[in-house]
Amino acid sequence: MNETIQAGELAQTSYRLGLVVMSYGISVLGAFVALTAAQRIRGRKGGISWLNLLAAGTALGGIGVWSMHFTGMLALNLGMASGYSMVETLVSLVAAIGATSAALAYVAARPQSSVRLLSAGCVLGLGVAFMHYLGMYGMRFPGYIVWSMEIVGLSILIAMFAASAALWLAFRTSSVSLRAVAAAVMGLAVCSMHYTGMAAADFICTTVAKRFATPQGFAVISSMDLPVFTAIVAIGLAALIGNDQLIQRDQALRRLQGG
Repeated sequence: MNETIQAGELAQTSYRLGLVVMSYGISVLGAFVALTAAQRIRGRKGGISWLNLLAAGTALGGIGVWSMHFTGMLALNLGMASGYSMVETLVSLVAAIGATSAALAYVAARPQSSVRLLSAGCVLGLGVAFMHYLGMYGMRFPGYIVWSMEIVGLSILIAMFAASAALWLAFRTSSVSLRAVAAAVMGLAVCSMHYTGMAAADFICTTVAKRFATPQGFAVISSMDLPVFTAIVAIGLAALIGNDQLIQRDQALRRLQGG
């Protein structure tokens, strides 16, 4: 590592391949759980199953998108210490789950409607892009980011296309094998959006003396602690999904016993 780097110099970034692969695996896992739960969002009487909607939105938005994003950020070798503001980080989590749940609920009401599918896909894509760039805005490091707006625009288009494809697949994959293939495709789409968005950013280091210092500030989590934080959130979301499924099984069993 070059310790004589000058202030204002462009940071030479690279990626840790193992964590890139892990980010894809997390996205696929979240997508698979979401596809499974999405099959049961619309109840037999045409109403919305809010537990299944929460499970699907949490799996896709919270694990497949948000956890994938921050695992992808861990894969980035920035060459300088970095941290993340907890405010933007947590708001981005809520935004990802909220946008995903809203889009799934809108399409579930009339899953055969192409208009609903495309409009929800656009909204969801914008929500995913918002989550990504809000997370980036929450980065704290000794410097600033210069954006390529053309690539930013491309990443948003990818997000909208990926979201539309995800919603289409969510209500048209019945077998386990098809869901696995669909989850792999969705994971690839989500990762494509993320790493395209990262390609739009040039990181400029402005302070030589603070190049290796951990960013300080109110509610800032160091990149060294980010893996633990991301794992805790992902496990918590997974537990929430599992609890929802247990509640539904218990309700189903009670209905059978009552009948």
